[in-house]
Amino acid sequence: MQHRQRHPHFPLGDIAFVVFLALFTFVVAGCGPSFKRFAYEGFGRDDWQQPERVLAELEIEPGMEIADIGAGGGYFTFMLADAVGPDGRVYAVDVDDDMIEYLQERAAEEGYANVTVVRGEFGDPLLPDAGIDLVFTSNTYHHLSEPVAFFSVVRADLRPGGRVAILDLNEGPFFARDHFTEPDKIASDMEAAGYVRVEAFDFIESQSFQVFRPTPRE
Repeated sequence: MQHRQRHPHFPLGDIAFVVFLALFTFVVAGCGPSFKRFAYEGFGRDDWQQPERVLAELEIEPGMEIADIGAGGGYFTFMLADAVGPDGRVYAVDVDDDMIEYLQERAAEEGYANVTVVRGEFGDPLLPDAGIDLVFTSNTYHHLSEPVAFFSVVRADLRPGGRVAILDLNEGPFFARDHFTEPDKIASDMEAAGYVRVEAFDFIESQSFQVFRPTPRE
């Protein structure tokens, strides 16, 4: 298992993002897709998220089938779609009707025939059974009220050798604790759901990045 020790640090750009989330969470639900997309993506995300390196570490290959859980405005969805190519598929899963509509419109307008938008459920992403090579989720884990139950369901969606990659903010101001999950808590939950951690990366300063595989069923 590749496990690189993290040294927590919370850059100013991320603090701005967290403060923004804390102050505006209570109004986001009533706003349109443009505001929501901005809220989800935050400030300077390309700099602190390092999406190109994230995808490189996941070693995504053409033809893979990937689920982007909590796709939001599609920040990662369309990068994943480019990586898997026309013979692959990305399932962009969300529970927000505004984001579902936006993702559908963007996929159509930009010609992403390999993106399928799915309105999932809080307890089930409604993915094809045994059809997914990689389940990917970023800044979504802390929204799951029952993550162990959720990822127990996801096991049935993975192909043999399939993986789950989880990125989540892991520290921040006391007033925004609902927007973070400590990496050890994620690892503990995933173990309870029937997974083993196979990789953990530390190059995103304020966000944990862990990869899991299902443990063999008895």
